[in-house]
Amino acid sequence: MTERKDYPSVREIFGSLVFDKKVMKEKLNPDVYAQVIEAIEGRQKLDAAAADIVAGAMKDWAIANGATHWAHWFQPQTELTAEKHQAFISKDDDGSPIELFRGKNLVQGEPDASSFPSAGNRSTFEARGYSAWDISSPAFIVKSPKGGTLCIPSVFLSYDGSPLDLKTPLLRAVDAVESRALKLLKLFGQRGIKSVKLTVGAEQEYFLLDRPRAQLRPDVRFCGRTLIGAKPAKDQKLDHHYLGAIPQRVLSYMEDVERDLARLGISVLARHNEVARCQFEFAHLFAEANIACDQNQILMEVMRKLSRKHELRLLFHEKPFAGMNGSGKHTNISLMDSEGRNLLKPSNNHRRNIIFLTFLAAVILGVSKFHSLLQAAIATSGNLFRLGGHEAPPSIISVYLGSALTDLLHRLDAADISMPEKGLMDLGIAKLPAIIPYDSDRNRTSPVAFTGDKFEFRAPGASQSIALPVTMFASLWAWGIDEMTRKIEKFANASKREPIDAALEAVKEAVKEGGNILFEGDAYTPEWHAEAKKRGLIEANTIPEKIELLLKPENKKMLEELGVYKSHELDNLREIRMESFATGLEVEAAVLYDMLWEGVLPAISKQLVLERNSLSSFDNLDNDLAEEFKPWRDYINGLGKAKAGLIKDANNLFELKNKLGDMDARTRSDFLINDIIPLMDSIRAKSDAAELIIAADIWPYPIYRNLLSLSA
Repeated sequence: MTERKDYPSVREIFGSLVFDKKVMKEKLNPDVYAQVIEAIEGRQKLDAAAADIVAGAMKDWAIANGATHWAHWFQPQTELTAEKHQAFISKDDDGSPIELFRGKNLVQGEPDASSFPSAGNRSTFEARGYSAWDISSPAFIVKSPKGGTLCIPSVFLSYDGSPLDLKTPLLRAVDAVESRALKLLKLFGQRGIKSVKLTVGAEQEYFLLDRPRAQLRPDVRFCGRTLIGAKPAKDQKLDHHYLGAIPQRVLSYMEDVERDLARLGISVLARHNEVARCQFEFAHLFAEANIACDQNQILMEVMRKLSRKHELRLLFHEKPFAGMNGSGKHTNISLMDSEGRNLLKPSNNHRRNIIFLTFLAAVILGVSKFHSLLQAAIATSGNLFRLGGHEAPPSIISVYLGSALTDLLHRLDAADISMPEKGLMDLGIAKLPAIIPYDSDRNRTSPVAFTGDKFEFRAPGASQSIALPVTMFASLWAWGIDEMTRKIEKFANASKREPIDAALEAVKEAVKEGGNILFEGDAYTPEWHAEAKKRGLIEANTIPEKIELLLKPENKKMLEELGVYKSHELDNLREIRMESFATGLEVEAAVLYDMLWEGVLPAISKQLVLERNSLSSFDNLDNDLAEEFKPWRDYINGLGKAKAGLIKDANNLFELKNKLGDMDARTRSDFLINDIIPLMDSIRAKSDAAELIIAADIWPYPIYRNLLSLSA
């Protein structure tokens, strides 16, 4: 059966809109191509003449693929992406049209930085910012109905060189962990290894709603989540949605997303229904960390664009619906050497297993010492409502290794450090094949879990850029590798042994030092919370407190020594994230206030008038019959009390909101957590109770039952 022409195969279109190494090798002369490869690998910078040649080839390729504009594509600290489109077309001296794009355009831009988050360290009139080409991430074309835009991945810097983006610190952290990993491998005698790459793969959870229905709700439109809404009779209790048949409407959307991503060189490995109704997931292929972060941002943008085309409302919020599973972004992290070996893959080869255990111990040490940085990296307003619930990992950071690996660490004194054989599991049914089991079961309650050949950081929220979580994980891993290198050299010098032979002593010491972070049990239980406190793993309880952990002296010192963040840059990051947290919740409070007065309170009045008018026709009743109407009167009185209570709460909310104006970001954040959020919860409870006793045609907003349905 031949494939329809309007639906070419993924293989035919894969990477067709990416200016990758394959295209560059074809379009550039060998000398310039060699310079570009050396620049990508960090061995030298691209000179101006070569940049001009690359720019010309990139322009010709982009125009041939329908692009009319170009843009430096960067990631400000809003956790979104930004771009300023500039036309290729210009005029020559005679006024004739000419297409121009030079090396200086490719290498550096100057977008206005005044309206991006800067932690207040810049005045509005200080607008200068620089975007600079990130040569390690390939340029790509975003198609539009009448053309397209060449997007050039870039960093974004202030006039003084301070990062105004999330990519610059990420690149620094990636360099820190990769260079230290290579140094450690050289210490182990791995002379043939030329480089080590941090690899990342993200799992993107999301909700899809019918767009026309969802747009009738101001909370969904402006906040990306519901601020009021009673649970439906049929939610996720039956567990029928997870990995179920994908609705046809959603499958059509997924297929379009996957084809657009394929053209951009992004492979989606898995798609499926998630636990909650209308919740789904994409997982894309592992890539080098910087590219993986870019690809996840591209994925989110493609999903947003195509959701509108399919008349769907896409929600990335971490907790769109009360009482139902929220959305996270499990971020999988590993290291790969230049020969294609995963440094976190256990082996039965003694020498390879020592290397594996050393890098594993480095993570244990790093997370034990700097777990507070991981907490700070995922401290967002969305995760305020998700983390700690029984469908997400707790915000207390711990590391799960699994029974097989834990047992191995307990017997490091033994001569045999091989992993147990993965025997076949006989299912006892002749028609079914035997399967190879994993060494241990998964622990879904662990925020950081070893899952066979990688660490899975499960706490990042679905709406987040993975750049900051990866930056912090890479940084603490780099620190841990430094520590392991120091320990190995210490034991090797003391015993006059080769480093590879002294490494087990270092691993044992590291596991002992970092043992407080290891936990194999149920992280939801109160007992674990009490134990975690004893172990010193609870340093903050609220999101604002967790954001402040960025400024812990030992955190600042470590990040400065690694060259990931300077002290003032961390101060700026803390201020920006605190401001973002407070602003997000302020918007929600304002939207809830409007929804009360515009919808909920008038709806209660309509129901009251309807009931009172109906009851008035039975005014002339004898006493016995009148008694039977008491529940009706009580119901009417209950509506009146509900409205009075909501009016009182709405007035209180208005007064509290007015107090926010003169507060700094931290004070506002604490006030929101301690005063406004509890009041919003009270309003929600009263509104949801009223929703259940008001006629569906009177209630002003689509209810959960209708909202969580993708039928026409």
